[in-house]
Amino acid sequence: MRFASVPLATLAFAVGLASRSAAQPAAGASAGAGAPPAAPEVERSGEQLVLDTGRAPPPEPAAPEVERPEEQLALHTGRAPAPESVASDDMDRFEERLVLDTGRAPPRAPDPDRVTFSLQGEYQLRYRAMSDLRLRAPPLSDPGATTLGQNQYIAHWLRLSPRLHYKDKASLIAQIDVVRGLLAGDVTRHVEQVRDARAALAWYDVHPRYLYLEVPSTIGVFRLGQQGAHWGMGLVANDGERPSVFGDYERGSLVERVLFAATPMGPSGPLVVTVAGDLVFEDSAADLLGNDVEGQDEGEGDRALQAVVSALWRARRGEVGIYGALRRQARERRAKTSLAQLTEAFTAGVIDVAGKFNAPVPGGGAHVYGELEAAVVLGSATFTPSGPTPPSGAAAQRAPVAMRSAGGAVTLGAVHVAGRGRPAERWGRVVTEVEAGYASGDDDPRDGVARRFTFDPSHNVGLILFDQVLAWKTARAATIAERERFAATPEPGIRSLPSKGGVFGAAYVNPRIVVRPARWLDLKAGAVIAETTADLVDPYGIPRAGGGLPNYDGGDRRRHDLGVELDLGVDARIAMGRLVTIQLGTEAGAFFPGGAFDDAAGTELPDQYLLTLKLGVIH
Repeated sequence: MRFASVPLATLAFAVGLASRSAAQPAAGASAGAGAPPAAPEVERSGEQLVLDTGRAPPPEPAAPEVERPEEQLALHTGRAPAPESVASDDMDRFEERLVLDTGRAPPRAPDPDRVTFSLQGEYQLRYRAMSDLRLRAPPLSDPGATTLGQNQYIAHWLRLSPRLHYKDKASLIAQIDVVRGLLAGDVTRHVEQVRDARAALAWYDVHPRYLYLEVPSTIGVFRLGQQGAHWGMGLVANDGERPSVFGDYERGSLVERVLFAATPMGPSGPLVVTVAGDLVFEDSAADLLGNDVEGQDEGEGDRALQAVVSALWRARRGEVGIYGALRRQARERRAKTSLAQLTEAFTAGVIDVAGKFNAPVPGGGAHVYGELEAAVVLGSATFTPSGPTPPSGAAAQRAPVAMRSAGGAVTLGAVHVAGRGRPAERWGRVVTEVEAGYASGDDDPRDGVARRFTFDPSHNVGLILFDQVLAWKTARAATIAERERFAATPEPGIRSLPSKGGVFGAAYVNPRIVVRPARWLDLKAGAVIAETTADLVDPYGIPRAGGGLPNYDGGDRRRHDLGVELDLGVDARIAMGRLVTIQLGTEAGAFFPGGAFDDAAGTELPDQYLLTLKLGVIH
């Protein structure tokens, strides 16, 4: 049901309230004096990051010259640091960098005796060239615009992360994208109904991300301010700061938050309980300031409030967590060519379960690991007049729409470890993993039930199918609906139609492999095989002969084959001393579309290609 497609994509972000990354005390909080806890259960607390990224974070190295002490991770994730492990544990330890090594160093731990300040950051530059994607033309404003209009562009961002620590008693943590945007190249056309449409050259955008106070104690951690929200694999809440094998992270879920995370069984206990309340600043479904689509609704923003409680149970080789979130969101919608005003609102809850495990392979030299996340969204949405009655009067008769959607993913992998001795000397020689995912779809936008589930755009699956083809096709459909078909009377659900690169209404398999001939060099490959979980329907399209709605190309909605994608890439990390790492890389993809993208005449979508050149500087 298109009426409630807004909430389905939106509610997913509520899970970020109870981010496990906020569920642990900051460095020094457990002991109350900056010392890590001695109990063996908390000794592995760094592995909690697996629920955030699917893999355990690096442990504290034994040598002081290595810039990866685990207590630095605690500042960013809010978890207690782990003490040094004895040598006998080193060979059994699973670390995040064995699977995905970006060259990043975690932030420095606070000094318990003095005030300290640190500044980290990264500058990233991207050149992308791609096939000009076929899209349905706007019938009134530009009937000749049958493609996206973008073949290449250069984009960049500069992200700074300052931290001020008052001993180990309190920390002020900030993050800002000082500049972000399109430097040069082609711009898109008629896809403005989505944030970051790349419709104009603008290299100077500023995106504030974090500014919050963190106060640790012996019973937990308190946080107040604007911060990121992340849970599990990042399917429904993703802070936009987690690198992946292919693709780039996006803006992420940002909230004004009051949070308290407690360890009711003691600082060394396995249980962490988190309670939080949020006003959503920005995520894939809401924008507090109304900056997501320029000129829409006269700058009116979303008012989205969330409440969450979560519980996390930790063990040495795995953990499992569950949370419940409740979200209420509303926005005043304004027509473009009339005085019509309507309130689009929903109330919904989400239940999300996430877990992970890792284990050494008998005989040493390898690890197996896995992660999973599954979520269900339940609620209802309304669309009611709040100003002059629309000319047609149809909106006044709209009944509430039920929300029923579900999605999930699971990853299983293995990594062969090279190197012996200290943890800092070990690295992943060969990584193989496969991810399978499911997101419910909605093939009947008029039945009073919204079933579409959309992953967060920062959970990357391949390079082209979801990030390019479906993202731009849904953006074009929403733009035509907003500007032309329903310009006089706002229609519910239009704002949530663009997928923004997130997986929706699809089931997929995504095998990936990374081979490292040298520790600093990654050779990677992947594939995506996908089909729809329901008929692929443009909910605002013009019905075909016989009355059925078309797909996004005007063709037969009953074709479920999305196609096959093949991806290749090379990444290199060059350390320039202890403070700076240079990242160089390239990624290329080829997408062979299935019948789900055939147009009204049965013409297939041409094969799509993409090339990315990457340059990064990390401090």
